[in-house]
Amino acid sequence: MRFLPAVIPGVVVIEPEPTEDGTPTGWMYSAEAFCAHGLEPTAVQWSVALNHRRGTLRGLHYQRPPHEESKVMTCIRGALYVVAADIRPTSPTCGQHVGVELRARDRRALYVPKGFAVGYQTLVDDTEVMYAISTYYAPGFEAGIHHGDPTLAIAWPLPVAVISERDRELPLLSGVAV
Repeated sequence: MRFLPAVIPGVVVIEPEPTEDGTPTGWMYSAEAFCAHGLEPTAVQWSVALNHRRGTLRGLHYQRPPHEESKVMTCIRGALYVVAADIRPTSPTCGQHVGVELRARDRRALYVPKGFAVGYQTLVDDTEVMYAISTYYAPGFEAGIHHGDPTLAIAWPLPVAVISERDRELPLLSGVAV
């Protein structure tokens, strides 16, 4: 597998090595490979989310200290656009984001380190996303940033077709303590 750094340090696109016929087959999780690229290799929880409608938007979510989490996200059916927004107050890239398209047929994944809020929008109906998470879910420590935050200025690829009430009501980055 190949580890391709994104424009914000710490965010990494993971791509499968192509086979002899040029098709991507997938990638294998290897703690050794993750460590060799400076990534946190621990995954204590896996989550799978099925989204029925194209244009469904989830997030931007994160866990507050001391339960921050890193994630590895991949699309196992359909296609989605994932956004990782740097919300670390002392980071030179705080308020910036990375957007990556993940398609099941491409077998790519996105590594997002601690200190980022993550959201995604489905690009086709019946999209399924799987993510490995470095820490256990901690009720009461979940938080989020509004998907339309002007500081982040995310250009979502589609109009929002479905969004939860909770996500619709998330605060702006300027109004949260991270």
